[in-house]
Amino acid sequence: MQDTPTPDQLLVAVAAFLREQAMPQLQGQASFHARVAANALDIVRRQLALAPTAEAAEAKRLRDLLQVEGSLVELNALLCARIAGGELGVHTPALVEHLWRVTLDKLAVDQPGYASYRRHAAPAPGDRT
Repeated sequence: MQDTPTPDQLLVAVAAFLREQAMPQLQGQASFHARVAANALDIVRRQLALAPTAEAAEAKRLRDLLQVEGSLVELNALLCARIAGGELGVHTPALVEHLWRVTLDKLAVDQPGYASYRRHAAPAPGDRT
């Protein structure tokens, strides 16, 4: 068992240092690169927290949609082949729902502050799930 700080705590601390200590003392390109580095650390932190669950759900949806077993990479390759071959398309409701969910899961990692993501990711009124 590892002691604190946890990887998440380390990522938060380094990003905070970059934003609160380094950036105010930097100018121009160096300040910009410090901001990019802090944002990259935030993305890594969200990826570590969210990707395992999102990828497991994605794989399950793909197995259900494609009716085959395989790794996430294999399932996505088969999905692409079936879309390219015309077997699946916008006429396939499960495909549309899957692609929408993948998009929202990716935005949760990359751009959780994106206004359209926040609107669509928020639970509907009365939805407790």
